[in-house]
Amino acid sequence: MASPKSANLPKISRTVWALGLVSMFMDISSEIVHALLPLFLTVTLGASVALVGIIDGIAEATASISKVFSGYLSDRIGRRKPLILLGYGLGALSKPLFALAVGPMPVLGARFIDRIGKGLRGAPRDALVADVTPLEIRGRAYGLRQALDTVGAFAGPLAAIGLMAVFSDNMRAVFWVAVVPGFVAVLLVIFGIEGRRGELAHGEARVPLRIADLRKLDRGFWPVVGIGVMFTMARFSEAFLILKANDDGLPLALAPLVLVVMNLVYSLGAYPAGVLADEGGAQRPLVYGLACLVVADMFLASRLGLVGTFAGIALWGAHMALTQGLLAQLVAERAPEALRGSAFGIFNLATGITMLAASVLAGVLWDYAGPSATFIAGGGFAGVAALLILFRRIVSNRAGKRLR
Repeated sequence: MASPKSANLPKISRTVWALGLVSMFMDISSEIVHALLPLFLTVTLGASVALVGIIDGIAEATASISKVFSGYLSDRIGRRKPLILLGYGLGALSKPLFALAVGPMPVLGARFIDRIGKGLRGAPRDALVADVTPLEIRGRAYGLRQALDTVGAFAGPLAAIGLMAVFSDNMRAVFWVAVVPGFVAVLLVIFGIEGRRGELAHGEARVPLRIADLRKLDRGFWPVVGIGVMFTMARFSEAFLILKANDDGLPLALAPLVLVVMNLVYSLGAYPAGVLADEGGAQRPLVYGLACLVVADMFLASRLGLVGTFAGIALWGAHMALTQGLLAQLVAERAPEALRGSAFGIFNLATGITMLAASVLAGVLWDYAGPSATFIAGGGFAGVAALLILFRRIVSNRAGKRLR
């Protein structure tokens, strides 16, 4: 039963729902591919685990670095939809390239195009959620969009399992099917999302980003960037979860089950985490999320077989639910409206470069010291991130402020 306070809150806008559905269909497309890609690289194309980490790290860094430019451009032109459409269009166009790849470098090229698309759409999309959402329900709005996104993230791997059965483990045939939901997402952007022409057209938003503009970002913005960087060092690519399950004996055809489990937990937890943040601030769910990640890494580093591995995978999903939407909320709350897209871009630049370092380190540790070393290192970085959040809380309390 809704509380009186909740009953008086404004409704989440149609644009946020539409963005969530677009994310869902694109994630179905992407996750059909990504659920199989680590094993496609290592089993079919003969790549090393370190190379898988490098490819994934470069891809994710590309996405995050692209967000700097898309966020700035969306601030400057005062419109979000054109860049969102371009980003989802590139994501859809990249999908056939995975089916055609004959070596690791073409896969890297396809991932590069796909992640440029993700980068172009990410910051304007996150900024648009804030643009159309009142402050008092922003946690709910980000949680809803993230939950719909994550429905696609577990529906995609689930579809991949069925398609692997239909096509007798032919991964290239499965990749061709992934093209369809990607183009559905593009159609939804065209016909389902309304641009906010002119509403962001403040003078400051239309001039190039300058050092003086960076000074306008809330003093609390930069600690959020630091926390995000440490989160990313702890949360390297999910490709390593798939490789760990396969290493523990999960059959090739069932490899997508890893992302099904992780994203099911993620989807179920994302919206409640947003509600928790709206009602009590972001610190508590963030710390809970890091605790889940530390325990997840303990299971994944252990020798408990598939039972321990899937316990770790489920906890990894819980950590994602408790942290990812809330980091976006914190960025939005600490940026002026005229620089909101740029703030998301700066945040994602920092975390994207870190994702490259984290994934390369994870792959090297795997190849030279074994899977356990990879997950032990991740747990250590998660512990450091928790200490940073607690330190930020102490500093805020002394300054008479409250982390939200």
